[in-house]
Amino acid sequence: MNKERIAVNFAGISMKTPVMGASGTFGFGLEYADFLDIDNIGAIISKGITPLPRPGNPGVRVAETPAGMLNCIGLENPGVDAFKRDILPEVSRHSTPLIVNISAGTAEEYGELAAKLDVDGVAALEVNISCPNVKEGGIVFGTDPKAAASVARSVKDHTSKPVIMKLSPNVTDITVMAKAVEDAGADAVSLINTLTGMAIDIYTQKPLLGNITGGLSGPAVKPVALRMVWQVANAVKIPVLGLGGIASWQDAVEFMLAGASAVAVGAYNFVNPCAVEEIAEGMDAYCEKMGISHISEIIGKIND
Repeated sequence: MNKERIAVNFAGISMKTPVMGASGTFGFGLEYADFLDIDNIGAIISKGITPLPRPGNPGVRVAETPAGMLNCIGLENPGVDAFKRDILPEVSRHSTPLIVNISAGTAEEYGELAAKLDVDGVAALEVNISCPNVKEGGIVFGTDPKAAASVARSVKDHTSKPVIMKLSPNVTDITVMAKAVEDAGADAVSLINTLTGMAIDIYTQKPLLGNITGGLSGPAVKPVALRMVWQVANAVKIPVLGLGGIASWQDAVEFMLAGASAVAVGAYNFVNPCAVEEIAEGMDAYCEKMGISHISEIIGKIND
């Protein structure tokens, strides 16, 4: 693999490849050490970290779908203090950048969380705004431009790290959300997060998931994700991280052609735990075959 040909700088983060492990599917990266070389991938995006430990949702948390999966894990995690004490030192031994995904219940809590993570070993923050604003009666940050912007500003005010806002697809116009967080100072956006869905057990005649609804991911969401990445890339000046149903190097190339500057692999990690590394190798081979000197040349190429 020609590392110079596919090495990228995404929002100030130097990466060996443009392929990351997406939040919620890649643990803290260490879980994949038996399957791939952690030091040979673009970046690790951690599972979501919250101010306090969370046990997650009760009941069934994952359900397979014909072309993907539903999940309602409920942000199970050890909390920021335990993460910094027990996990961050282990991940920091590797050269691969660690992007920490964060979630909170108010804009102020997001800022406090960002401040706690403004430490060595954290390359950037990915801000999950697909969660309810407890101050506003449960409205989801990611569906209200003003709420999303308030989170982006709060995080930016409390960190020196690049801030990547992870956008929810469960909105009428994704570009409105992207512009709102860009105006608030976000350094990049990642999209898409999961689509809201549900499953029903016909024998119990009850919802299958303990939380009733869950997030749909996998190949089924790829056309939606690809369309939204294209829309956002043409609406903002900050870089876009594309994800949603990527299961091959061909998928990853499509996302970059649509305007993504880097990509993340999510649900497919459960099918092939070597995917993040193998997809980067496929992208490099594609560049060689097509006579492309650097992968960045294809970003947004469909608009040419």
